[in-house]
Amino acid sequence: MRLSLSNGPYAMEVDPQHGGSVTMLGWQDQRIFRPHTGNGVLGSSCFPLVPFSNRIAGSRFAFSDTSVQLQPNHPEEAGEPVLHGFGWVASWDIVEAESDRAVLRLEHSADQWPWDFCAEHSLSLCADHAFFGLRIENRSDRPMPAGLGFHPYFPRSANTVYHGLHRGEWANDAQCLPTALDDRAAPIDWWNGAPVGTRSVDTVYTARSGPLTISWPDRNLAAVIEPSPDLAFTTVYVPDGEEFFCAEPVTHMTDAFNRSGHNAGTRVLAPGEVWSVSMVVRAGRLADQ
Repeated sequence: MRLSLSNGPYAMEVDPQHGGSVTMLGWQDQRIFRPHTGNGVLGSSCFPLVPFSNRIAGSRFAFSDTSVQLQPNHPEEAGEPVLHGFGWVASWDIVEAESDRAVLRLEHSADQWPWDFCAEHSLSLCADHAFFGLRIENRSDRPMPAGLGFHPYFPRSANTVYHGLHRGEWANDAQCLPTALDDRAAPIDWWNGAPVGTRSVDTVYTARSGPLTISWPDRNLAAVIEPSPDLAFTTVYVPDGEEFFCAEPVTHMTDAFNRSGHNAGTRVLAPGEVWSVSMVVRAGRLADQ
């Protein structure tokens, strides 16, 4: 069952069964996120990242006295390490569904991820923005590591511009695992105003300052993404030869559970502790931004 939300110029479609994903976000007659391709969550427009983002080296990590070995979970690429947590490959329950808002819930019982948790994905439309909320509660009887984020896909043409100020950029190895941090004294625009397609990357930027902005001059359109403070990292994926790119507000670097000495960004949640993050998306004409 898909959900359709609308309010003023904004419209959204949600697919709870495929990762609690968003399959359309529109403003007036324009698509802000890429159109759904029909390939399940892999063809979605945006999905929540819980209880971690991106890859974990070898799909394993140690936490306290627990050794955790996870199974690869990519629906189409069996050789990939575990990716993006478990929310994106799960079916979410509908807790609330109104004309302009929805709340989805995912209950996880300890298995290969040896902690119980509950996650909620809140989506709402207002007259001037779209809101995305994500919360996780540790329902186990011991501390649990966690990370959160959102994975939106944006349409891309030759002159699409992505603007975000960050202090650091991670270099990656062939497995897209971080190897070295280029850390600057102050946040910079790593594209220096050039179209996003001029750099092919799949990496994480650190210490975000301010919002992220996507501009489509050929569509006279811009979107401003306002992540909450804990979403201090941004994963940017710009693949060669595609008509999309990703700018993902996340709480942590790639392989964060194995990188505790790098200001990695994950948290340890006590039993019963709740952690919430959010992002707001505002669309408008370029002349109005």
